[in-house]
Amino acid sequence: MIDVTERAKQKLKQILSEKIDDPVAGLRLSANDKGELGLSIDIEASNDQVVEYEGSKVLLVEEEMAASLEGLALDVVDTSEGPALTITQVT
Repeated sequence: MIDVTERAKQKLKQILSEKIDDPVAGLRLSANDKGELGLSIDIEASNDQVVEYEGSKVLLVEEEMAASLEGLALDVVDTSEGPALTITQVT
């Protein structure tokens, strides 16, 4: 499973609270057919691994995908456009 920093959990919760008002929904990390990762709003499935923050399900990752993300971390970097989520290699 991907490691999620505290700052990334805070950012995910912020995104959720700005986009939806459904307490059972979370952000799903998934890959498109080009292998690019992205987030979408979804509800938890039975085979998901879930990251929670302050009582909210902030990140949903399908079990098979979670295994392929071992050694990676979801974090936040400061850019000229503001804080942005990024995935990095854990060292």
